[in-house]
Amino acid sequence: MKIAVMGAGAVGCYYGAMLARQGHEVVLIGRALHVDAVLGQGLRLETADFDQRIKLAASTEASAAKGAELVLFCVKSTDTEAAGALLAPWLAPQTLVLCLQNGVDNADRLRGVLPQEVAAAVVYVATEMAGPGHVKHHGRGELVIEPSSGSGALAQALAEAGVPVEISDNVRGALWAKLILNCAYNALSAITQLPYGRIVAGVGVAEVLRDIVAECVAVAEADGVRLPAGLDIAVRRIAETMPTQYSSTAQDLARGRASEIDHLNGYILQRGALLGVATPVNRVLHTLVRLLERKNDEAKFKT
Repeated sequence: MKIAVMGAGAVGCYYGAMLARQGHEVVLIGRALHVDAVLGQGLRLETADFDQRIKLAASTEASAAKGAELVLFCVKSTDTEAAGALLAPWLAPQTLVLCLQNGVDNADRLRGVLPQEVAAAVVYVATEMAGPGHVKHHGRGELVIEPSSGSGALAQALAEAGVPVEISDNVRGALWAKLILNCAYNALSAITQLPYGRIVAGVGVAEVLRDIVAECVAVAEADGVRLPAGLDIAVRRIAETMPTQYSSTAQDLARGRASEIDHLNGYILQRGALLGVATPVNRVLHTLVRLLERKNDEAKFKT
């Protein structure tokens, strides 16, 4: 099938490359520097099992998605509506849009600007952009997707490409579980600029993680979310299965970019305030990351 990756960062490029290796026609839509590298030398996908350059189409324009049967939607949460509006004129009515973003409300927001079917997905993968046109995979890679008219065929295509997939009728709960994992690790990794394995080795970190998760769970329960079992185990497993991974928030701050913190710990603050649940630990983390973003902005202004 023809597949477009809207927002071709580390996550989108990983899944796009895996599908391209299986013979699907994939086009990456992303930043000019990245696109130029892919057009010139192919996309380098570096994993523990192989290091390969994969020939892919790439463009900076949303029009490249024309004719796509599937769109992997991977833009930052802050850009959801704007990127959806750019795609809208180019998608066929039957195109399936798979939302691979952080946060719990992006698929609903995307449905507000696209008439096509949108399916939410939960992503568990450790990747980074190691340079223009170079994706490095640090571990995992499974997807949990919600039922849709095309979920069966999509799951089969992903599985054949080496991507473990589960179709779940409780994607909302799975998205909240992933949000809680992100709230636990992303800000700590961003503030310290440390990978997960080194974070959990710190004095007092286990207690901080416990407090973050407890606040998030309280908000989720107040919001009527059916969380999956084994959340505490999942939190511990992140550091065990992705010990060298820096959070996307840490990578954003290191590159001087705005992060998605408003849609992570900031979302917990927002929902907690509406539901009457106190979230002081998440508030501190959100505030510190926003201060670091402002520091980056001030440094840019001075230069």
